Amino acid sequence: MADEAAQAGGTIGAARARLVIAASSLGTVFEWYDFFIYGTLAPIIGKAFFPAGSETAQFLLVLATFGIGFGMRPLGAAIFGYLGDRLGRKYTFLVTVAVMGLSTAAIGLVPGFATIGEAAPVILILLRIAQGLALGGEYGGATIYVAEHAPKAKRGFYTSFIQASVIGGFLLSLVVVLATQAFVSASQWNAWAWRLPFLFSLLLLAVSLWMRLKLAESPVFKAMKAAGKIARNPLRESFADRENVKRIVVALFGVAAGLTVIWYTAQFSALYFLQNAMRLQDTWTRALVGVGAAISLGWFILFGSLSDRIGRKPSIVVGYALTLVLLFPLFHLLAAGANPGMKEAARRSPVVVSGPDCRYNPFAMHGQETACAKILDHLAGRGVTYTKAKTPGVAVTVGGRVVMDHSNAGIDAALESAGWTVDKVRPTPGGAVLIVLAVALLGFLSGMTYGPVAALLAELFPARVRYSSMSIPYHIGTGYFGGFLPFISQYIVARTGNPFAGLWYTFAVVAMALVVTIFWLPETRGADLD
Repeated sequence: MADEAAQAGGTIGAARARLVIAASSLGTVFEWYDFFIYGTLAPIIGKAFFPAGSETAQFLLVLATFGIGFGMRPLGAAIFGYLGDRLGRKYTFLVTVAVMGLSTAAIGLVPGFATIGEAAPVILILLRIAQGLALGGEYGGATIYVAEHAPKAKRGFYTSFIQASVIGGFLLSLVVVLATQAFVSASQWNAWAWRLPFLFSLLLLAVSLWMRLKLAESPVFKAMKAAGKIARNPLRESFADRENVKRIVVALFGVAAGLTVIWYTAQFSALYFLQNAMRLQDTWTRALVGVGAAISLGWFILFGSLSDRIGRKPSIVVGYALTLVLLFPLFHLLAAGANPGMKEAARRSPVVVSGPDCRYNPFAMHGQETACAKILDHLAGRGVTYTKAKTPGVAVTVGGRVVMDHSNAGIDAALESAGWTVDKVRPTPGGAVLIVLAVALLGFLSGMTYGPVAALLAELFPARVRYSSMSIPYHIGTGYFGGFLPFISQYIVARTGNPFAGLWYTFAVVAMALVVTIFWLPETRGADLD
């Protein structure tokens, strides 16, 4: 077994190493593309698959189904983790990428709500479940496969490409959407062309399968199999050992939960904040966030490589601490770059809505029950910051001036006269630079916490149950803490009328992760994987 496992210590050739990294990383890019294209196109998917009514409700419902896919990841981790520990790393992540690619393409073929009614969201949810199951098996398989081939002294560097592949999938989703929009009219895009990025996943699936079929099984797994040391029941063994359970808990609350909320805040929260709260044109938003994401690719590889020298834990701890300090300032920087007029209007001309009953339900598809709630729903759809008060009659003030006409048109006119932005805007050149800078700095924080993690998780658990033990806490953390982040944060924004309020969810989870990491996460750099 030692001879076989020695290959994982650095005896594989350079060409073999490049193939292992390229095939695993590209497959991961394509699989995350499949998953993220849904989030990238959330607004238009909401209009296509859910009944017409409130735009806010449609958006929140599509984010809820986005979260369902993440919620299924732990089950996928358990299923494919078991198969990966029993049958091997290679064939397991061949299955996961096939399920993901076919499910994504199917979303592009499902008729909308206007055609098949309530069957449309039901089918959509089923396909999201399939995507979640597949992704639950993908990350662990690709990460372990690369880690078990990597030289001990470069394990952080090798596996950082898997980490960068996650943001690569997000970036690819933006590029494909922008490229498709460039070749079709706006009416064609809204009618049918938005489906093309989903169908594009069939091509990515073919490339991924072709590359991964060239790979051999992991040397560590082959050595275990030859020695007859494969776990009979990896799930049972993962939770039978008290020390391993402690490692799983720390990996869940200290690693997976913290790094994933930073990542989704850096990408999706920034995307929705610019599109909705700051009223930035969708194409400009995707382009600028994409440029910032492209810059961020380097951070993941930098900190993965750096962890081979300073350890995995220091980078994660410092990244968490800096996130707590810089999170709100960076989003204020985004606001200043995207729409300084909107930010100034919120300061100079605050909006106050009052009435006897201003209970607002963001999920109401067929209109709000009260006149006050209807006004709040309109303001939420416009991304307008507001505060609420209780008065005998319904009233709206903008900058202290009473708005007499409570119709949507009347409120919009009052907002525009006070400097608020109702229509979507383009950023100035200087504002575009600020947006890219803010996204890149958010990516920097994500790179500090995400870059070293693949190596850390592979080193944290024993080889017999590595696939199961690392996949389950990782996907519970990313699936529930991170997967529902867009929904939770946007729900908080809709209920409070404060576009920055949703960031408190990220702040709280990162604060928890920082405490767990400082006190209970061990340093793993240099650990043997056999």
